[in-house]
Amino acid sequence: MSAAQEGTFTELRSQLQAAAAAFADGPGALEGILLGIVDDVDRAVREPLEIFPVCHHSPASALAMARRLREKQPKVVYLELCEDMAPLLTELRNCRLPVAVQAFATEVEGFPADWSPLSVVAPITEASAEYQAIAYALDTPGVELVLVDRSSDHVFQWDARGAAPSEPSEPSGPDAPADEEAALHGEAVGVEIGDLRPRFAELEEHLLRHGRVRHWSEWWHQYVELPLGDSDHDTYRQVMLLIGSLFRRLAPGDPRRVGVDEDRERYMWTRMREHLAATGTDPADCLYVCGAFHAASRVAEFGVDGADGFEIGPRTATRWQHGLIPSSHAAIEAQFGLAAGSVSIASTVWAKNVRRTRVEPFRLAGQAGTKKRAKAAKAGPAATDTAEPASDRLSGFLRRPPVLDRLDEAELLDWSVEIVRAARRNGYLASTADAIAVFETSILLAGMRDRAKPTPYDFQDAAVTCIEKDTVPGRRDVRRLVEIMMGGDRIGQVGYDALPPLARDVHDRLAPLGLKLQQRGVQRALLDIASRPELEKCSDLLWMLRYLMPQGAARPIMGERRLGERPIQESWDLALGTHQRALIELGYEGVSIEQVLEQRLRRTAYSPRATTAVVLEAVEDATLHLRSRRLADELGTRALEVLATERSVDGAPEVLRRVRGLLAYYRTGQPVLPPWVESFVKTGYAHYCTLLPTAFTDEDATVRQVAAMLGFLFSMEGLALSLGCDRRQLELAVAASHPEEPAKVALLWAARTQLGSLSRAELRARCDELLGNPLVVPAYPRYLSGFLQALEPVPALADFVVEAVSNAFARLPDAVLLPWLPTLIGTLRSGGAEQAPLLIREAGRIFPGRLGALDSWVPPWRVEPDPRAEPAALPGGAGRGVPLLAAHPVTCDAVAELLGCDGGWETTDPGPRGAVLVHAHPGTAAALQALLAPP
Repeated sequence: MSAAQEGTFTELRSQLQAAAAAFADGPGALEGILLGIVDDVDRAVREPLEIFPVCHHSPASALAMARRLREKQPKVVYLELCEDMAPLLTELRNCRLPVAVQAFATEVEGFPADWSPLSVVAPITEASAEYQAIAYALDTPGVELVLVDRSSDHVFQWDARGAAPSEPSEPSGPDAPADEEAALHGEAVGVEIGDLRPRFAELEEHLLRHGRVRHWSEWWHQYVELPLGDSDHDTYRQVMLLIGSLFRRLAPGDPRRVGVDEDRERYMWTRMREHLAATGTDPADCLYVCGAFHAASRVAEFGVDGADGFEIGPRTATRWQHGLIPSSHAAIEAQFGLAAGSVSIASTVWAKNVRRTRVEPFRLAGQAGTKKRAKAAKAGPAATDTAEPASDRLSGFLRRPPVLDRLDEAELLDWSVEIVRAARRNGYLASTADAIAVFETSILLAGMRDRAKPTPYDFQDAAVTCIEKDTVPGRRDVRRLVEIMMGGDRIGQVGYDALPPLARDVHDRLAPLGLKLQQRGVQRALLDIASRPELEKCSDLLWMLRYLMPQGAARPIMGERRLGERPIQESWDLALGTHQRALIELGYEGVSIEQVLEQRLRRTAYSPRATTAVVLEAVEDATLHLRSRRLADELGTRALEVLATERSVDGAPEVLRRVRGLLAYYRTGQPVLPPWVESFVKTGYAHYCTLLPTAFTDEDATVRQVAAMLGFLFSMEGLALSLGCDRRQLELAVAASHPEEPAKVALLWAARTQLGSLSRAELRARCDELLGNPLVVPAYPRYLSGFLQALEPVPALADFVVEAVSNAFARLPDAVLLPWLPTLIGTLRSGGAEQAPLLIREAGRIFPGRLGALDSWVPPWRVEPDPRAEPAALPGGAGRGVPLLAAHPVTCDAVAELLGCDGGWETTDPGPRGAVLVHAHPGTAAALQALLAPP
């Protein structure tokens, strides 16, 4: 080491040593920290491979980067970014910034299953140093860009979920991003160059208090961005290295987090040395761009001459997909705990710095959303020889008093006028006087905070104080209006050419709609399929997108999709541009939307937590959206397997509803039932017969669930018996059921009535007995609830339920009726809302339609039956069908011929015609009466 190198920071060391002795009354820990910071800066400055420290989304870093790249013109740029993201960087020219490079994995191997899906994002804005480096390397011939940070797989391998404290974040409330754009990154893990923030909470609190600022973003803007905006390269490097070393040495000693930071630094230096050795590149022709926190590293592997003992572990078997997703200023702020509006303000400061300094920034050729730049002039040789360290610039910078930037009255006046105009548009009663007040208050706040010129944050506080008062009349408050005025929440967009194949296919297939689907916002699509049959394919795709994408991406306004129906006209609200990230992530799962939907359905059906109802829903979705008989049969077989292993009846109502729908669809649209449907009915019949006695007595099984079981058994009974099931199994199950809860008791009575073991007269007598017992009357509403649920398996009892409710209102006095009337109404609403329409329709059929007819109306259950019309000698109540058979002799003759009966009509008998046949076949007569009875 030369004498000049030894004395580079001698003066600074002497000053800090004297300061440490004065403040700490002698040498000690403070002196060690201060002198250690100087050693870190000195070590980084002397490194032959030039280290360029940056802070994420810092205009000063971006400006210094653009200036340095034009001076040095490095041949190799090493960038602190996940090394597996390199192939995606060339697609940035097809996007409008800000966007984020994403690594995504849905099927994980080597990680806990509950972590899936895994997602890593690295957002990139134009006002960032990393974008300047990327644009320079990709558009300059002969320059190589090498990403050296750990891979996305290693990000999760080294992840300390639940073990390390979370990053400090800005205060929530008024400073937090309020738009849904803050969720553009989803649950992804953020990776960014230059996470430069104190990890020592007391240090950050001290800086904010003495800096008279509210949050870290404002402190950085005031005390780092502005002073470094006009500094030279050496001063910028040394100051950023100083800050990085300070925050590093004062960080809490969490061994887990420190270990991850140091492993990242070892990883990056190992990769750089490997590249230098493989290519033979001179380190003087390279530039290493990394966060200032990592630039002041003290690991043994630091530098081109560092140790080589670090071994990079292998990646897991997880298959990673890479792509670009849209980002926004609000999303970046939410991801990395920045104050709301800070990235927008940084973007505005970047534009002002470019105009003021006339530094020509780098932009990718053809970059969307940027102006076409002129060809850059050929830069001369590097201004500083990296082989010779720069002199001490820190001493002069630290002793230099703050530059008092004079007040730009025109700019501040323009801000004040614009915010008043924006406030008026959003419902505030703002006037010219408020503009003057905002102007003066901004100057006052800046003076109170020792600033000669108000910053955007001072202006924001002044606007809130003078305009907002205590109410917010519109959707946006004044703080948000200032953010919009300062540049707004710029939202990026991924271009068509940079989309994955699936997303491009979706746009191509929806092209007949004639909409600009990449634009943000909601667009209305009208599909007249009857006149334009080619739009039916668009309809099929939209229904699949509605199933796969978040709510609001594709929302049907008119039209629905049901089994067995074809669309005629539909209307949709589409917001695919707003939900571009979700569409891109679908492209990571497959090459077509049908493939992704099939994978999702299989994943749902074969999940360990899948129930029979969930699998049947997947069968229905496969039939509706994919029209795939193959997949439906496969998932139906899976539903049969799950049903055989279930030991609870929680999903019985949903199983009944979906089986009925599928059975009706196959009966009307298919020549024969699929084998899995027949097996499902057989298995379900035996399965629910077995569980029925236990469900009646189980307190966890609700009345609705037991009613659904009975509904399955009764509605599927004909098909089940034709497939070989035994009806005695159901009769034995009902006979073995002994419930105690009143609603289940009423449900059991209804089931016995359906099976014929309990007559209507006996059921009516039991209800009369309940009403006559004062001890049971308070529980009568619960019996009615059971009867109402019984309408699911036994809909023929609708007239009896009307009779039971009417008898209660007719017989009970007000003193008894009124106390349990609220209970009755609440029970009927909570437990029988689905069956209420059937009950109301039956009541409308029974009761008179006019008020005047009510006085002479006699309830049908009080009408005495005609003994001549219903002979009591017939078994099983078959005599009730005699008048009906006499009125339709042709029908009776046809049934007799079908059954092979040779008996004729006896006209000499005083009874009605056909009585002999009825006596001979009472069961047939009863079945025919039930078939022809009005609903």
